[in-house]
Amino acid sequence: MKRMAKNKTHEGAGPTQRQLRVGETIRRALSDVLARGDVHDPELNRLSITVGEVRASSDLKIATAFVLPLGGEGREDVLKLLARNKGELRRQVSKKLVLKFAPDLRFQLDETFDRMDETRRMLAQDAVRRDTATSGSDPEEI
Repeated sequence: MKRMAKNKTHEGAGPTQRQLRVGETIRRALSDVLARGDVHDPELNRLSITVGEVRASSDLKIATAFVLPLGGEGREDVLKLLARNKGELRRQVSKKLVLKFAPDLRFQLDETFDRMDETRRMLAQDAVRRDTATSGSDPEEI
């Protein structure tokens, strides 16, 4: 039988407190760098980009940033611009971190707002509202 090391998490387990803390620190640093226009790319500096979440890998070597341009326009262009400036963004973010190594940055579109809109649309349907409505009757009658 294989034994897992103490600091390894089981696959499917949630992130550790350290992963969450590092992810939030990177999110703040990346948001700050993008908001202040510290990158030497005028195309990227013209955009307002929201960094919704950053997830750090268990070894803290990879950080995946979930981003969305303000207004949601030009999503694919934003990913290309961020990927093109990944090295400079990594250097800028690493200056604000207290980690031994700066994690490799990866970028994905943040689809949280799309999922929230879809959930609202579903909940607004008559059939769903009827099913989720609570009646004022005795609970045993239901």
